[in-house]
Amino acid sequence: MAGLWMLMTLCIFRPSWAQQTPHPTTPAPNPNGGLKIRLAGFPRKHNEGRVEIFYNQEWGTICDDDFSMENAHVLCRQLGFTEATGWAHSAKYGKGLGRIWLDNVICTGKEKSISDCNSRGWGNSDCTHEEDAGVICKDERIPGYVETNTIETEQRQVEEVRLRPVVASAKNRLPISEGILEIRHRDAWVQVCDVGWTPKNSRVVCGQLGFPADKRPNKNFYKRVKKQAAKKYPPKVAPRARRVKKQAAKKLPSKVAPRARSSPASKPKEVKDSSRLYLERQKPSFRLHSVLCTGNEVHLSLCPMEFYKQNSTAPCDGGSPVVVSCIVGHPVATAQVANKKKKVQQPREETVRLKGGSRPGEGRVEVLKKGQWGSVCDDRWDLQAASVICRELGFGSAKEALTGARMGQGMGPIHMNEVRCTGDESSLWECQYKNITEEDCKHSEDAAVKCNTPYMGYETTIRLAGGRTQSEGRVEVLWGPRGAERWGLVCGEGWGTREAATVCQQLGLGYASSALQETWYWDASNATEMVLSGVRCTGSEMSLQHCTRHKTVSCKNTGTRHAAGVICSETASDLVLHSALVQETAYIEDRPLHMLYCAAEENCLSSSARHANWPYGHRRLLRFSSQIHNNGRADFRPKAGRHSWVWHECHRHYHSMDIFTHYDLLTPNGTKVAEGHKASFCLEDTDCQELISKRYECANFGEQGITVGCWDLYRHDIDCQWIDITDVKPGNYILQVVINPNFEVAESDFSNNAMKCNCKYDGHRIWIHNCHLGDAFSEEANKRFEQYRGQLNNQIW
Repeated sequence: MAGLWMLMTLCIFRPSWAQQTPHPTTPAPNPNGGLKIRLAGFPRKHNEGRVEIFYNQEWGTICDDDFSMENAHVLCRQLGFTEATGWAHSAKYGKGLGRIWLDNVICTGKEKSISDCNSRGWGNSDCTHEEDAGVICKDERIPGYVETNTIETEQRQVEEVRLRPVVASAKNRLPISEGILEIRHRDAWVQVCDVGWTPKNSRVVCGQLGFPADKRPNKNFYKRVKKQAAKKYPPKVAPRARRVKKQAAKKLPSKVAPRARSSPASKPKEVKDSSRLYLERQKPSFRLHSVLCTGNEVHLSLCPMEFYKQNSTAPCDGGSPVVVSCIVGHPVATAQVANKKKKVQQPREETVRLKGGSRPGEGRVEVLKKGQWGSVCDDRWDLQAASVICRELGFGSAKEALTGARMGQGMGPIHMNEVRCTGDESSLWECQYKNITEEDCKHSEDAAVKCNTPYMGYETTIRLAGGRTQSEGRVEVLWGPRGAERWGLVCGEGWGTREAATVCQQLGLGYASSALQETWYWDASNATEMVLSGVRCTGSEMSLQHCTRHKTVSCKNTGTRHAAGVICSETASDLVLHSALVQETAYIEDRPLHMLYCAAEENCLSSSARHANWPYGHRRLLRFSSQIHNNGRADFRPKAGRHSWVWHECHRHYHSMDIFTHYDLLTPNGTKVAEGHKASFCLEDTDCQELISKRYECANFGEQGITVGCWDLYRHDIDCQWIDITDVKPGNYILQVVINPNFEVAESDFSNNAMKCNCKYDGHRIWIHNCHLGDAFSEEANKRFEQYRGQLNNQIW
């Protein structure tokens, strides 16, 4: 990271409810018929925005119904760009005004004008401006394209903000939480005048940059900086005056001795401190003033503000550049000292959390009520409520408020609906909300958020090499002492899904799809040295460097072919066990040994069964059903392809995963007294939610998997769907079921893969109760569960 210009930048995203409409870019003349098209809305860059068309002497928009990349290509070429890189729906760049000129537009991509594409006709639309379409064009102009000579109306928008530190030691220290506020305006970084600047404005800026709150900067320090800047940039003196001054200096010899003049001790304090200061070789360039935020805006662009005119003679007269200082939230503060022997004050137990996200600061919203976690319904869900959650968790304001279970579906209760916040609340529970019933909301309506997080520069210390796409490749890390860093490889021994997930998260590439221990087919880099080995991650780290590792490299196979690699994906599955069904279906069966030969071959019985008097006698089995839901955003598929499945002759089926589920019976102190396991002999869609079709069926050697929104049911009467408790003594125990225990297949969330139940066994009967997912209870409730001393009688309530 040495030598890098460490400045924090942030793109400002346009909230869907904001109504401000800035001046658009210059309309692009269409040589085919004179149809004018422009990009509007904000925040945006010059090559993206809401599409507006000038027709019948009036500007209007295009509806996003049936919109496609082909449409975007046609529009971008009309605007003078070579092609489109994406398009946006649901008024991402804000809602337009006036008519909606086109709807259900369908292009082939070869048309010269959007008017040549099929549509419902000019002005014929059943859309609202909440469905305005936008495009993102490749920032490359068509050769020979000439901009129009029309003078562009001044574009009053803020594209990015950053804090520029003024202390030399701070420029390489991330995150940058204090410095001079600068905004990006027309491809230049300019300053904001501090006349009239308020703490509420600073709160908005800090929120954008990923910090939960602001604090007062040391004004005396920055006043000293201002004085030094004034000495460094003195007012211009006329040539004649400079000559007179120089002649006077020659005539009047200095009264200070030569030794005294050269003594460092004689320098004023400001000169001493100048070595610490980090100042650019240019005067402040003020562009913005009179910012007036309420403090609850999620973006600076939503605050009232004024821009200085281009020919302004004395901008910010009597003022200085705005200085903003932000408070670093506890998630970042914890990560900063992860590898240091420092004690970090642990925050109180949270009453809100994010689940299923691919990086810190994003996920499905879950809140704690009466010791149990539950989700939030997305009715009336907006950025104000989302920002309250983000700040409560130690991040900045919300970047996006997501609806429709965009971060996967939860399990269990839904605690809140129609949440309405002002933005001043310190907790989501202080906002207005409604309690709901099962009829009001379903988990397909779970709300989610993406928060602004501080820029940490983690992605600059890791890269993927040799892959077919940017989302896959051999993992290479920048390693070594400062100033002598080098790119090296990671040993593939023991490399697993959780380590791969940390890499994908660090690079902003989503979730891990595969963790590879050999990468001989990606040999396309100059890095050949193994610099890391024994890497072990929990999945919560922000960087691979935060994971545990060997102090010195110890790798049996040091060749490059044995380096670790990853394949990342934008989506992932999420398996969750239906805990209530386990509780409802559990029972004991004494099964004759002559019916257990196939189960014995698959090691589904305890070790003492080998010494039994086969085929006489029986084994006592705790049986129950398992219903495994895929609540993620990608289908769950076995790790191995169909070509490597193992055929089991006795049961007459294929095993696509050696171990799919672990079943354990534990004492209250965690000692294992009995165990079982289930190989995935048939992963298929037993049933699905409404409007979702089954994809996977095991019959006729079909593809195996679990579709998003579907579940696979292992009935209690299937072989190996049990725990052999023949040797278990009467007592109180914990039943534990863990899905995908070896993390063989990537998921968006492994913390909900375990289920636990209290159980009482009297030697003849068994009672199962209090079944719940491993992360469904609060810390206090989990402690009560673990300290449970058992039932004193057989009355289970």
